[in-house]
Parts: sequence; structure tokens; C-alpha cells
Amino acid sequence: MSDLQTRFDQAQIDVKTLSERPNNMTLLRLYALYKQGAEGDAHGDKPGMTDFVGRYKFEAWEALKGTGREEAMQKYIELVTDLLEGKAS
Repeated sequence: MSDLQTRFDQAQIDVKTLSERPNNMTLLRLYALYKQGAEGDAHGDKPGMTDFVGRYKFEAWEALKGTGREEAMQKYIELVTDLLEGKAS
């Protein structure tokens, strides 16, 4: 397993230890970066208009289309680190 993958996996664990819940925009960014890093570009059907949360999550992920998995993993790690250090909300 690569060092980047190891740090990405650790960030997934670390994000669950945050003392405060991040704001909704930060949660969407975390979700999108995680999905892009784990699965690549968005795929599947976009959730319907009545599934607001699902639609926002899908659109956040879809906005990262073309971003490399390694780049998304690195940005996810950096965002989790900033949250843990109180540099982001």
C-alpha cells in the first residue's frame, strides 16, 4: 500500500474524531474529495429533485470531474489536517 493511500485511510479515521461538526459546505467538500479519491469521477444517476442531500452530494462530487485520484486524496488529507488543527471549519 502506498504512503498516500495509508495517509488517506488514516485521514478517514481521523475525521471521525473532530471535536466539532464542520459546516455543511465543508462536509460536502470532504464527501466530494473522499469519493473522488476513492472512486474517481462521479458515476451513476443524479438523485432526483426531492432528494436534496443526495443531489448536493452528487453535484459536489461531479464538480471534481477530471481531478486525479491522487490529487483528490492529497486535498482530502490536507482538509482533514486543517480541520483537526482548527485552521478550517
